[in-house]
Amino acid sequence: MSTKPKQDGSSNQSPPEIDLFATMALIRAFETRVAELYRDGEIPGFVHTSLGQEAVAAGVGGALREDDYVATTHRGHGHCLAHGMEVDGMMAELFARGEGICHGKGGSMHIADPRRGVLGANAIVGASLPLAVGAALSSKHLGQGRVAVAFFGEGAVNQGAFHEAVNLAAIWNLPALLVCENNVYAEFTDSRTMARVPSVAERAAGYGVEAEIVDGNDVAAVYTLTAEAAARCREGRGPFLIEAETYRWHGHYEGDSQPYKPDAEAASWRERDPLEVSGARLLAGGDADGETLERIRDEAAARVEAAIERARSLPAPDPSEAYADVFGEAEVPA
Repeated sequence: MSTKPKQDGSSNQSPPEIDLFATMALIRAFETRVAELYRDGEIPGFVHTSLGQEAVAAGVGGALREDDYVATTHRGHGHCLAHGMEVDGMMAELFARGEGICHGKGGSMHIADPRRGVLGANAIVGASLPLAVGAALSSKHLGQGRVAVAFFGEGAVNQGAFHEAVNLAAIWNLPALLVCENNVYAEFTDSRTMARVPSVAERAAGYGVEAEIVDGNDVAAVYTLTAEAAARCREGRGPFLIEAETYRWHGHYEGDSQPYKPDAEAASWRERDPLEVSGARLLAGGDADGETLERIRDEAAARVEAAIERARSLPAPDPSEAYADVFGEAEVPA
């Protein structure tokens, strides 16, 4: 049963860590199969996975309300799943089927579900920031109490969009939660070589924005900080930036052989697998046994396989739908 707070804020029960573990297991199963299906030519377009970064998506998603906004990146499957987007609709979308969540027109890099507050994945680096800040401005003016989350990588911090968005969020005191997934590499470049002040949290201070660094491979730590930051935003105390230190296992895109990564570095981060970190804590605390954790992962894998089989059976979009959702039908005043 979901413990995500409702739109009216009536439930603020914290999800037990085993629920966060289950979300990570679903993301891991989904993206593992998506990577394989793309490799085998079943999924068209382009695919970027967040394998190794599941704790950020699950921890943030678990702390949000159902009606909060999320603006994500080209690496956004996990964020969408953690915010409640439906597995069948997402998989059908990646297969470019007409029953996909965006009717087969968005694919992996442009998947969205505005009904759930998911403003969309985006191929433009840093574009999530102005989208989320705009949503936060709307929430403030309408008195909705909704928090708008922008996920972005540390490479986006060198884009003008980051600086403009953060400054506006600060001076307008907006309920914007800025979540930087610092996974060490900006596409193919070691981001530690890209700025004299490599800490994103430190750079946020220049705009008067409070920020904190968190272990992005520890789902409980991410959840706790996000819950505190989101409550702060709802109280009208302005934006907050979270820098989650993590690591992507796969390349920038599926097919990237990653010659720029030292083998020892990659291996050391894999030893800090977010599911293993969480699972070890659950076992040590007596909150789950090995059989339970294995069952959760098996159920996630089965759920994903069912979505794949369903997607394979669905028809492609009808060509007559090519221009649907492109032009609106406006009423012209007499």
